[in-house]
Amino acid sequence: MKLLRRTLAVVIALAAIGLLLAPRIVDAQFNKTLHAPPYRVPQAALDAHHRLIVADLHADSLLWERDLLVRGSRGHVDVPRMQEGNVAIQAFTVVTKTPKGLNINRNTGETDDIRRLAMLERWPPRTWNSLLERALYQAERLNKLAEESGGELVVLRSARDLRGFLDRRRTNPKLTAGFLGIEGAQALEGKLENLDRLYDAGYRMISPSHFFDTEIGGSSAGAKKGGLTPLGREWVRRMEDKRMIIDLAHASAATISDVTSMAKRPVLVSHTGVKGTCNNNRNLSDEQLRAVAKTGGLVGIGFWDTAVCGRDAAAIARAIRYASGVIGVDHVALGSDFDGSVTVPFDASGMALITDALMRQGFSEEDIAKVMGGNVVMFLETNLPPSQGD
Repeated sequence: MKLLRRTLAVVIALAAIGLLLAPRIVDAQFNKTLHAPPYRVPQAALDAHHRLIVADLHADSLLWERDLLVRGSRGHVDVPRMQEGNVAIQAFTVVTKTPKGLNINRNTGETDDIRRLAMLERWPPRTWNSLLERALYQAERLNKLAEESGGELVVLRSARDLRGFLDRRRTNPKLTAGFLGIEGAQALEGKLENLDRLYDAGYRMISPSHFFDTEIGGSSAGAKKGGLTPLGREWVRRMEDKRMIIDLAHASAATISDVTSMAKRPVLVSHTGVKGTCNNNRNLSDEQLRAVAKTGGLVGIGFWDTAVCGRDAAAIARAIRYASGVIGVDHVALGSDFDGSVTVPFDASGMALITDALMRQGFSEEDIAKVMGGNVVMFLETNLPPSQGD
């Protein structure tokens, strides 16, 4: 009997250890880096890089059980690695639901892998069955990180916040900032009044869909791939009234057409590739690039293989060169998809590799400054609410 009790105790202890380690194992499995730091960059490119304001439009880092104030050995983003890579501004985009068997061609919203991840990572029970609560919880995580960072991480909610941050960063380049976005309007749970709760939590950017069609609009990887629904058209108006940014990443061709046709404010695509260098269902055609740019918007070029058909900074630079040729350099930005269950060539500490690749592509220093972050700064200053109360 004593042996049985001891055996059971060992089994229970091992199970508990397994549950504690499982989130880390999942994170490491899904968010891989092809090359580990430190990264070798020519001195001229490194010097040029550290004169830039670097901004990235997409990272899903809040989804994972990781202290983003501590330099990690897995995943792609945390504050120390942002500082090493001279990343001033990071969009923290949250995921609230993904279907089982995720792919870029056809998915439905019947299954929910994020529920299992939330339970595995011991999120509050209120998040297990509510997509809205999952978004609110991840916003709480970022706000708590900012509070505990000693001022090294701030959350941007307004143009005034942005200007103040940039002023402070001129004398302290270690300062970093983040703003909140959501992948897929399923987080609204079909109720536009929930937009107010998300806005109050700090969210300033939302896409109509992620990997499946929603009550708002179709996904490029959805089952029907339709356009905006009647509720979706009302959502566009409400987003614009609140000066929230519409993100067309993952949107179906019909939804992109519908939004860009009715938009009265600039829209963006936070993370994508272009069919001109990587032709697949996930990436944007020249026509779609022009439609986004016509609104005054931005296109964030991703870092993963499906986006750029390559596994290095040179492939990212080629996509940037192509997009710039179609819509002009003023409409192109970075959209890494760091920590988005993708494999990328480098983590946030290696962003100077892109500066070097753009220099090799023949971009001028002025145009590199725009692509690496200047365009995002101008976009946010123009399109964020003027102040928190607006």
